[in-house]
Amino acid sequence: MLADLLREPGVEELFELRSEVGFLALHGGNQDRVTDQIAAAAAARAGASLYAIVQPPTLSWHIPSYRHDPALSEALSHFLDHARVVISVHGYGCDGWWMDWRPAGFEETRLGRFHARQAFLLGGRDRDRAAALGDRLRRALPSYPVLDDLTQFPKGAWGMHERNPVNLASGGGVQVECPPRARGLGAGCGNGDTALLVDVLAEVAGAWA
Repeated sequence: MLADLLREPGVEELFELRSEVGFLALHGGNQDRVTDQIAAAAAARAGASLYAIVQPPTLSWHIPSYRHDPALSEALSHFLDHARVVISVHGYGCDGWWMDWRPAGFEETRLGRFHARQAFLLGGRDRDRAAALGDRLRRALPSYPVLDDLTQFPKGAWGMHERNPVNLASGGGVQVECPPRARGLGAGCGNGDTALLVDVLAEVAGAWA
């Protein structure tokens, strides 16, 4: 599945080896919009490594993270061999829902409630680092709920699968699910919160290097 995606016209892999802390954005470009830009900016500022898949505007193909097999991407394999700690940047929600259509009953679902609250969800198996990142996000972006208690998440423990690349680094990893507003998406959203998010991620990556 990953190999098929990487062969699609216009799909790019971004790959930079710097420090032993690395940023992932597996669903960048037109899938989890702006996540590749956030990961790349934080990595550059922190001197951290980067691996991102960027889909073109003509494609929106969601491959579950645990299906990103490093055996199918030389760049991802090298990234995971090099990175000791990983921060994987994801997005959830649909910015279009702010302006027009939402599925019937969406607001009553657990994901709908998180979308309405614009919460950060911190997954991944390194729960100590998730808690530390959560504390820093709460201080920098106090208008956003930050959830690092897996029991509060929508159905399924996000970023917890053993084959998810965020969990393949030797020193652990954190999956950051970013709501639309924090990515500058939706009616009336600017990019000030996105810049603060990049600041936090770069600061944390520098501390963990």
